[in-house]
Amino acid sequence: MFDDIRPYLDSEIPDAMQRIASAPEFKLVSQYLFPEIDPAHVAARLTGCTDISSFQHQFMWPAVSSIIKNTTKGVTIEGTDKLNASTSYLYVSNHRDIALDAALLQFLLDGAGLPTSEITFGANLMQGQFVTDIGKSNKMFRVERPTTVTSMRDFLQRSKYLSEYIRHTITEKHESVWIAQRNGRSKDGDDQTDRGLINMFCQSGPKAWTEALAELHLVPIAISYEWEPCDILKAMELHLRESGDPYIKRPGEDLNSILTGIRQQKGRVHLCICDMLSEDDCSSMANLSKGDFTKEVARIIDERIISSYKLFENNFIAWDMLTGNVSDCYTAEQKEAFCSYLAELDKYPDSDALRNIILRMYANPVFNRNKLSEKRDLQ
Repeated sequence: MFDDIRPYLDSEIPDAMQRIASAPEFKLVSQYLFPEIDPAHVAARLTGCTDISSFQHQFMWPAVSSIIKNTTKGVTIEGTDKLNASTSYLYVSNHRDIALDAALLQFLLDGAGLPTSEITFGANLMQGQFVTDIGKSNKMFRVERPTTVTSMRDFLQRSKYLSEYIRHTITEKHESVWIAQRNGRSKDGDDQTDRGLINMFCQSGPKAWTEALAELHLVPIAISYEWEPCDILKAMELHLRESGDPYIKRPGEDLNSILTGIRQQKGRVHLCICDMLSEDDCSSMANLSKGDFTKEVARIIDERIISSYKLFENNFIAWDMLTGNVSDCYTAEQKEAFCSYLAELDKYPDSDALRNIILRMYANPVFNRNKLSEKRDLQ
């Protein structure tokens, strides 16, 4: 059942480990993630893994720990006390980095003594046996993108199939699921939930959408990076789109974004587990039309993510630079460091446009927080 999209079973792990360890790409990946360990020793550790848990603890967690040590100034999490180890959740997260958003969450959940989740894995990223083996061994399941299907009808059918798989995973396999709040990363720092995602969640399950959503135990998650992963690459893409030119991904571009996000210095990183969308939240929307229901659910998710997003000094600096305000949320040294970083854009064509996009990217979380505060003040 769902064999075409599901992660590997424990029984499939030994063969997958053999393929990973013997793949041409393995040595390079091993040397990057574990520079102090002979790749042969890493391979031996891999081939000794007999199930998903051992793969995560012997390979994935050391890899994530190495990334945290070498490219961050610390990763923190709050709100794990809201979770019950015996309950399966639908984690809906803002999305800033292709690989790290979910990887960091899994690592931190495990460290808090909580079960990890299955993870959505875009079909556009599931390229080649090596990447597929690592992903599916790490509880990732395949999700089609509009660019990977032949027609809109096919995409809608796959969307319903995905909805059925997510519900099956949460209610029958009793595994949690992680999914981004929208298709693709937020490239401009404006975290907004795609209403179509809510529609997809409710395509399976009870006819009453409120009941269909309530049984998934939806938990919003906010992830915040001091230094936005792939910010320059994101700015280049947005500039091309804003210029009216068609944006066509180059071969290997997604892999380049994954590697850049892993290698780039990220400063401090913070994750916040927000309040679950409760049965009371859902039942209060019972009389809404489907359109209004998806809009209201998206609003609740957005408000919980925006209010829980950790604003760093860079966010306030960018906001001040765009608005002309002067705040006391950062030091002169921190502003100087941020401006020095922006100066690196001078080596790129259209540097002024790129600089403006990056300023908006860092400032948008502040704009969103302010809008939310103003809205609540009026209520």
